[in-house]
Amino acid sequence: MASKPPVAVYDACVLYPFHLRNVLVQYAFDGLVDARWTDDIHAEWIRNLAIGSPEIPFSRLEATRDRIKEVLPDADVGNHRILIPDLSLPDPDDRHVLAAAIAGKASVIVTWNLKDFPAADLRPHGVACASPDNFLVGLHSTFSSALIDSIRRPVEFTEDGAGGSRIH
Repeated sequence: MASKPPVAVYDACVLYPFHLRNVLVQYAFDGLVDARWTDDIHAEWIRNLAIGSPEIPFSRLEATRDRIKEVLPDADVGNHRILIPDLSLPDPDDRHVLAAAIAGKASVIVTWNLKDFPAADLRPHGVACASPDNFLVGLHSTFSSALIDSIRRPVEFTEDGAGGSRIH
């Protein structure tokens, strides 16, 4: 792969939907994205999914998070909280995501909540914001055949670590 993969923070809202989470984590697992997140981001998507889909056992959501963290241990950003008080965003509760991007040296935040991350607030930190659609289209233009290969040979990380078809 000639191009360097983008460093991207995945906001909680893009880790919430099962299929999108699988694609984004799969691409990171295959080295097409250098993904970043925090324990706060994981807690947010798990909390929201537990509320929105109470039929999914909370333990399964935690196991999913644990498996994702296990296969992508370098994605965790742990030194971001010190930055939060000095950041400004329309929704103060989103500052932790920008802090993760800064601390994790990410160039992009992947989120559905574009209005909560105005370019004027991100630009001074060298960070941009992209919807999952635009982010994936950009990846496709750079890594077209690798993305297709990645989707064709997905990896499953089950409770016992056996190989299969998807991260879940």
